[in-house]
Amino acid sequence: MNALRMQGDRTDKKDTTAFNTWKDIIIPGNVDDAMTRNGRPDVLPLPLSKRKYLANYLGRAQGKAGRLKLIDLSKQYPDKLECPDLQFSGTEKFGRTTYFEHLRNAKFCLAPRGESSWTLRFYESFFVECVPVLLSDHAELPFQNVIDYAQVSIKWPSSRIGAELLDYLASVPDRDIEGMIARGRKIRCLFVYGPDSAPCSAVKGILWELQRKVRHFQQSTETFWLHNGSFVNRELVHFSSWRPPMPLP
Repeated sequence: MNALRMQGDRTDKKDTTAFNTWKDIIIPGNVDDAMTRNGRPDVLPLPLSKRKYLANYLGRAQGKAGRLKLIDLSKQYPDKLECPDLQFSGTEKFGRTTYFEHLRNAKFCLAPRGESSWTLRFYESFFVECVPVLLSDHAELPFQNVIDYAQVSIKWPSSRIGAELLDYLASVPDRDIEGMIARGRKIRCLFVYGPDSAPCSAVKGILWELQRKVRHFQQSTETFWLHNGSFVNRELVHFSSWRPPMPLP
């Protein structure tokens, strides 16, 4: 039986995993509809030249090592890194619109490991058009057979969170950042739980991943083989020629 899991397979509380890469799949988090709808989103991206910060992390510390490092780092470099110690409630909590207005105000959006095994912030970054920087070593991402995440994001060792990270991010030319953002626009439809009629959506991506898993089971009712050892589906299409059911960027 397949299991659908959010991004990642470990938490700070648990270093083992029930995730099985052979049969399970990763699904994207559900980004706020106000940011993903086809019309004008509630908060629009800012030009790079108008962004105040190099990077940001907008989340609760929850006692997690990586998050605490970022908060300390922001105190050392307040002009480069926005990282308030947000809380569940009160004045130290952002409303939805305020949150996205802050998120869009940096070139890079940092996504450290936390309490849960996934981070919605990684996906939200694509809709405010800041480059997501994954700081979670064990994280798994959805649709890795379709999306080349090295073209649209950065993954940095969590053990190297510090001034070195900020120096590296500052060294990335704006033209490269613009290129990553542009490529991210093409694939972010796969993070949207849109209507069934949408040509590209998270649901279509999930269905494709499930079909791809099924064809690895040679005794599946949807798997057949021919005299030359090739495997085909019920339509006699060779699996080597099989393509996802949604248009790819």
